[in-house]
Amino acid sequence: MKKNRICELFGIETPIIQGGMVWCSGWRLASAVSNAGGLGLLGAGSMHPETLIEHIRKMNLATDKPWGINIPLMYPEIGRLMDIIVGEGVKIVFTSAGSPKKYTNMLHEAGIKVAHVVSSSKFAKKCEEAGVDAVVAEGFEAGGHNGREETTTMTLIPQVRQATTLPLIAAGGIGSGAAMLAAEALGAEGVQIGTLFALAKESSASDAFKTMCTSLQEGDTMLCLKKISPTRLVKNQLYTRIAEAEEKGADAEELREILGKAASKRGIFEGDTDGGEIEIGQIASQIKTIDSVDDIMARLKKEYEETKYILTR
Repeated sequence: MKKNRICELFGIETPIIQGGMVWCSGWRLASAVSNAGGLGLLGAGSMHPETLIEHIRKMNLATDKPWGINIPLMYPEIGRLMDIIVGEGVKIVFTSAGSPKKYTNMLHEAGIKVAHVVSSSKFAKKCEEAGVDAVVAEGFEAGGHNGREETTTMTLIPQVRQATTLPLIAAGGIGSGAAMLAAEALGAEGVQIGTLFALAKESSASDAFKTMCTSLQEGDTMLCLKKISPTRLVKNQLYTRIAEAEEKGADAEELREILGKAASKRGIFEGDTDGGEIEIGQIASQIKTIDSVDDIMARLKKEYEETKYILTR
């Protein structure tokens, strides 16, 4: 993708943003993406406040390029995390899972650029009203927590483009340069990539998680847990228990009991591939190797240019 409003907004060379994924997006991954010309994001959703401070300070040592933090607005200690972000001089914040109205003005007053993740054109309009600087439109192909609309990325992007004038980032199911070009053709000015970077060498996810996800076939992930928060999971033993309970009409409390404590940490970070939540996007079935961020970024750029050349010659 050529330099555009996303590059100008965040001060980056290439409009590729790494998803701020829980248990994957620590300082090693985020700094590697930023150093390669994209925008690395720390995933604050799986960090205690003290851990976030540690990762912020390690980021500042590991890169002098722009970087940011992704923070789910449902986080239990959200106020404390926001104070840390302002106090530590963070310049870019991506918010998700909630309304951006509450914190956008506060972050802007601290000189912080704000992007918000949405799953519908309706919420994109609300983002513009809230004054955010950019919007991430994420289709339901994405891994982990998802929108209730179940709108695919290729359907969502043009609808959001029509609904708002904000700089637009496409997310969900993007794992190649060809997909980047397709998103651009539909109106996106940048892409946010999760699954591909979750399985990178620098990701803090466990080796067991990466090995399992690079062996997945088409259809091995499904959206479930709609009575709590729609989540895309790999079909493992935990998923089977959830699916069977949902088929019998289990309520939210019963589903939480099946999940148990720290299900995503067990699955992604600790490598319990049977009894933990394995959150990954549909695009995982196309990823068969665990590569470095430098190799991933170089491949994405090459595929983008080659695809563009083929289509325009």
